[in-house]
Amino acid sequence: MNKKKVVWLLGLSGFIVMADNWVVSPILPAISQHLNIDIAKAGLLISAYMIPFGIFQIIFGPLADRFGKKQVITFSMILFTLATGLCALGMGLTDLAIYRALTGVFAASVMPVSLALIGDVFPIKERQGAIGSFMGISFLGQGLSMVIGGTIAYFLNWRGVFGLYAVFSIIPTLLLLVYYKRLPSQKNPDSKFIAPYAKLLANSKSLFTYILVLLEGVFIIGSFSYIGAHISKTFHFNYFYIGLIMTGFGLATVLGGRMSGKLVQKVGPRKLLSVGLICAVLAELSLFYFSDFLIAMIGGIALLGFGFIFTHSTLLTRATEFAQKARGAAMSLVAFCFMGGGGLGTAIGAKIIYKYGMERLFLVYGVALFITWLLSYVLIRDHVVEENELLERVMS
Repeated sequence: MNKKKVVWLLGLSGFIVMADNWVVSPILPAISQHLNIDIAKAGLLISAYMIPFGIFQIIFGPLADRFGKKQVITFSMILFTLATGLCALGMGLTDLAIYRALTGVFAASVMPVSLALIGDVFPIKERQGAIGSFMGISFLGQGLSMVIGGTIAYFLNWRGVFGLYAVFSIIPTLLLLVYYKRLPSQKNPDSKFIAPYAKLLANSKSLFTYILVLLEGVFIIGSFSYIGAHISKTFHFNYFYIGLIMTGFGLATVLGGRMSGKLVQKVGPRKLLSVGLICAVLAELSLFYFSDFLIAMIGGIALLGFGFIFTHSTLLTRATEFAQKARGAAMSLVAFCFMGGGGLGTAIGAKIIYKYGMERLFLVYGVALFITWLLSYVLIRDHVVEENELLERVMS
């Protein structure tokens, strides 16, 4: 199967999953009103999804290493589609929360297993471009999720959002089944569950990368979580317009993802990582200093998208080389650190906003990202092949 088709196929699955990640936010008031519960109780639906989504990131990696990556991702997309459809049938908070939890469980496999599969298919020189394209397509789904969810809910209702998402997710699921035999499948029946994680964290080279991924999640995703609320507070736009503005992040990740493969060949991963983090710093400062200017805010959101994709694709590419026989586990740990960091950054951000205000969050996280850049400059080197070969021997 053509390698580019693999990226688009996996990217389409990632698009649906990442869009589903945030889809409840704009329809939460409608769910609250229809089920006759207060908004705080309805908010449990977000936690019901995010908690299993985070936990099962760690579980699916070793399963993919042992039973095959295409097997796990195809199985997961089938059940993800069914669980999303069940959400449209939820009659009360309890059963709807159960269905959202099931959706989160099976959604958890898509990102780490797809990245591990890309690591199997693409040689190291082509890998960053492929990962960048995949992440760009996937995060475009996240950027569009609010406007998609809000629009569907406006013309139909909140059940229609889940129903149409189930229909949308049938497309990548069917494509996975159609191209199933042509997708590569590497299995390691001797793969362990805990041992790969222990070895990855015990090695300083891989540990440094996971720390940077964690910090990236804390400060980039932690601030991104509040951009919609910041736009609403500043300009009083509805969810449709907020979603349109936030697509700047997704579009920038798509464009930056396509650029990252060529850029890394020209400047090397260390410099591209620096470019990404500096872009993120400038984006945060722009959101702080020029938050009252719509054009500047849109530019800051797009710049944050470029910063994210340059940073994340570089760290992901590095991580794909840590453990070829346990690549699923290596990428699951990346996803766990990133999503865990995003959750932590969102929680810390809430405290900062409560005490100092919304705008101050972007300043604090901008300074923190600058410190992260200094840390990355010390910890990351361009010449990592020898390091990864050493780690591969340790993993064996």
